Amino acid sequence: MKRFLLHTASLILLSISLVIISVEAAPLPDFSELIEKSSPAVVKITAVTKARPANQMRQMPNNQMQDIPEIFREFLDQRQAPQREYGSLGTGFFISSDGYVLTNNRVVSDVDEIKVILNDGREFDAKLMGADERTDIALLKINAKNLPQLTLSKNEKLKVGQWVVAIGSPLGLDYSASAGIVSAIGRNIPSDRGYVQFIQTDIAINPGNSGGPLFNMDGEVVGINSQIYSSSGGSVGLSFAIPSSLAIDVVSQLKDKGRVERGWLGVVISNIDKDLASAYGLEKAQGAIVSEIAPQGPAEKAGVKVGDLIVKFNGQDVHSQADLPRIVGQLAPGTKVTFDVIRKGKRETLNGTLEKLKEDSVAASPVTNNDEPEATKTDALGLVVVAATGTEKGVQIMSVEPDSAAQRAGLQRGDVITQLNFVELDSVATYAKVVSDMPKNTAKAIRFVRKGTPIFRSITIK
Repeated sequence: MKRFLLHTASLILLSISLVIISVEAAPLPDFSELIEKSSPAVVKITAVTKARPANQMRQMPNNQMQDIPEIFREFLDQRQAPQREYGSLGTGFFISSDGYVLTNNRVVSDVDEIKVILNDGREFDAKLMGADERTDIALLKINAKNLPQLTLSKNEKLKVGQWVVAIGSPLGLDYSASAGIVSAIGRNIPSDRGYVQFIQTDIAINPGNSGGPLFNMDGEVVGINSQIYSSSGGSVGLSFAIPSSLAIDVVSQLKDKGRVERGWLGVVISNIDKDLASAYGLEKAQGAIVSEIAPQGPAEKAGVKVGDLIVKFNGQDVHSQADLPRIVGQLAPGTKVTFDVIRKGKRETLNGTLEKLKEDSVAASPVTNNDEPEATKTDALGLVVVAATGTEKGVQIMSVEPDSAAQRAGLQRGDVITQLNFVELDSVATYAKVVSDMPKNTAKAIRFVRKGTPIFRSITIK
């Protein structure tokens, strides 16, 4: 028995030893070679903005200054003092041997002077060749040749958990390296305008790292470090990088035209929740609801209607509202597109041609006058409404009953209801008919406009 116990204990010790040996056989990665090889192509960027005086006064001649009381002369001297300079720091990297530098737009936006400082201490004045605010990418050029360069990966092929490395100038500390893992991919963040699906990492990124490269273990640039989430301004392990595959197309356009041209569909879209999904006959929330359509825009020409739920665009699934701007924005003006919409519970395929993205908003503010039409009585939704008198067709809410279906849906006095259960409301009578036909305990879609902004919600009569 003792011999058996000793034999068992020996096997356990042997197993533990094998586990320890196997763990020791898989050491942490060594980044030194990657960093040593890549650092020469990483640059520090300083940008200077000359502050403008609040009052752009012309300098007064000395003979006129003598006529001003001394107490006021000191004030004028301060107002006409030399302009102060403000600097910002960032990181960039060479993408060609002839001096093209990639960085963040925020590093060089609205500045008067840009300087690029190389790893060997050389300093160059840089010219801004073009910038794209929507993706936060800027392209600079210095007058130099035979420079080290980095390669942008055309397809990141990243997986959550893979090692990545960043090199930059956090807080002005030149050529600092940090490492971590990929925390998430395809991340949409609230501060972005919807054109970038970020790479999230837990790398220590701080102010000054912006515009620097994010490397995979093969030494390829898979991203451009762009943003951090932090309550203190320092790293808390939530950093975001622009994918290199997106940057490649942006850089190409910035080189050729100094700007980026994107496709434009001409719609204002809303997100969909679980209750709204059931109103569209879906088991789960997916897609982007068309809340408003630009007159004579590509969507209107393609036959899109307010209330359509776009679930697929040019072969790509639209999982949420955040997906559509990115998909459309990656296509050039003039691109012919095919997309699927769900309209009144049925799926339809539409065809259209994208136009050039416009900067102006398509939203319109409702206008009211002093002659209010006669109000209805409180209805099954808990609303008192009148015919809308502004640019929006529909009914305007005069009052909302507490603890009603309307209050639970978030409706407020002044909102203009333009569509209910996918029916366009051209009059109070149409509205009343739709409300009377609504069943209880069944979510229905409602579209209303609040201060010019179209909103989609679900509403349920209990």
